[in-house]
Amino acid sequence: MDGCLSLAGDIPVERASLAGENEGALIRRAQHGDRAAFDALVRLYDQHVLRLVLKVVQSPDEARDLYQEAFLKIYRSLTRFRFESRFSTWLYRVVMNVCFDYLRRQKARDEVQGVADEDSDTDFFHTIADNQPGRDPDRTLRAGEIRRRIERALARLGPRERMVFELRHFQGLKLRAIGELCGTSEETAKNSLFRATQKLRLELADLV
Repeated sequence: MDGCLSLAGDIPVERASLAGENEGALIRRAQHGDRAAFDALVRLYDQHVLRLVLKVVQSPDEARDLYQEAFLKIYRSLTRFRFESRFSTWLYRVVMNVCFDYLRRQKARDEVQGVADEDSDTDFFHTIADNQPGRDPDRTLRAGEIRRRIERALARLGPRERMVFELRHFQGLKLRAIGELCGTSEETAKNSLFRATQKLRLELADLV
């Protein structure tokens, strides 16, 4: 897909005019290379996608770049959509994967620093991380080992658990925003965070 996608106006999905064509027909046409049909799908979902990526990045310029990347991936992956789920579910999953890749690229783990969880929970990383390892060589080595251990532990989490954990502890998002970003409820996000934290505590028990 050449060029940049343009941001359309705020058009709710349920009210968008498809000129008599339903979403399924547009998807099938777009899968066969009809650019006008794909543009119509973009207009259906662009504001929803933009709001999602704005939850990940605060800068409008960075959000626009991530938005463009998400729709480019949707365009390239569209032929793999098999109508086995709602299109919106599939689309948001693609967007979430793009957001996750962005977080992985952006977050250099030179310093592991968490954000205190809501509901007065003790922050997970504050129990194991050394915030100023550079003052002592032994502490520097220990901090490096901690980072590697955490990376390995994170890799063993389920995709949703890891996404929720990273959005909470590395991006500082509230659980309500995480639930919205992941297309689920705040309670589900909270449960995923709890499971992820418990797994990490078991995995890193000797460091806590």
